[in-house]
Parts: sequence; C-alpha cells; structure tokens
Amino acid sequence: MKKKKPGCGSLIILSGPSGAGKGTIHNELLKRNKRLKYSVSMTSRAPRDGEVNGKDYYFVTEEEFKQEIEKDSFVEYAIVHGNYYGTLKREVEKDLNDGYDVILEIDIQGALAIKNKKVDGIFIFIMPPSMRELRDRLVKRGTETKDKIIERFKNAYKEINSISKYNYVVINDEVEKAVVKVEAIMLAERCRVDRLEEFEVNNEEELIHELLTDFNK
Repeated sequence: MKKKKPGCGSLIILSGPSGAGKGTIHNELLKRNKRLKYSVSMTSRAPRDGEVNGKDYYFVTEEEFKQEIEKDSFVEYAIVHGNYYGTLKREVEKDLNDGYDVILEIDIQGALAIKNKKVDGIFIFIMPPSMRELRDRLVKRGTETKDKIIERFKNAYKEINSISKYNYVVINDEVEKAVVKVEAIMLAERCRVDRLEEFEVNNEEELIHELLTDFNK
C-alpha cells in the first residue's frame, strides 16, 4: 500500500478466532460511525445463506482469485479452511485517501500478513470470554458440519497465541461493551500526537502584537 498522506483515515484491523463475535462487533460499529467504512474482501468460498456478492464479500472462483494474486491486487491474502480470502488494495486506499477510517474484519493470518508488511494500522484482537463460550457459539451458529466446528475450535487455541502481536485486545462478553471499547480505541488513536491536523499554529509576533493592541485600547 502507498504511504498514508496527511488527512487520511486510519486502517483498523479487527480479528480473532472464528466465533469470537468480530463480525457482530464490526456491523455495530458501522451502524454507529459515519466516518467508518468496511472494506469488502474477496473470497473463493461459496456464499452462505443471506450473503450478498459485493456487500459481504466479492465471491469469485479459485482461478479468478489466483489471477488477482498475479496482478498484486491484495493488501493481504490467505488460505483459511481451504478457501482463499484477500483484502483489495484499491478499495482500502480509496477510502483512506477520502478521509474515512477503514475497518477490516479478517482472519488472524491476514492480520499478521499486514503487520509484517509494516502497514500503518490499529490491530485489535477480539477474544471470547472463555473457550467454553467459543465452543457454544460455534455450535449455535448452525452453519457448518461437526468436523468443521472441531477444526475451527482447534485452530482457535493456536490463534490465541498471536495476541501479543496486536496493539489491543477486547474481550467480547457483551456486544455493547465490546463495541464501546473499540470506539474508545479508535478515538484515542485519532488523538495521537503524530496525527495532529486541526491545530493552527499562528505567527508568534503577530499574536503578541494583537495582544498588546488589545491591552492598549
């Protein structure tokens, strides 16, 4: 990705184990924050019930995805549970340059791939309150086979070991509380010294002259 210009938005990377609730959190964040945009990823997996092409994901064949890899179209891409997932550079860069914060809800492989490229981003790890709760959430979703659920649950144990590579961790015990914590992180990041844009530095002599003029009136 290109170097971020002054006035650009922030790139927020939201990830965590499957079933941690990162999708629910990111949807709520988008409802509440007008300056926040969601970058639609591309995937080679089939759509689930209710998912819309171009809104939830760009659904393509594996061959089409590999063609995009050859074009260097992705900020990152990874193979997760046998399917390709990737974040498109063109979508992210356009929204950031327009001044929007961009949120990526991606798997841990993808998040670490972005971090390894030294991309300027805010990395937030979403944790379930317990592994038992994570197991129950995966079962309740009812979207996958028993073997897939077991696979995701085993992967979650490995993925949690990556938490030290993130900037922040949010435990998703209640969605509202988790959303407020992520919003607080976003606000704090906007207030960082290296992102200061609004403060106007006037000429010192000019201000002193105006001050003395006011006193002499």
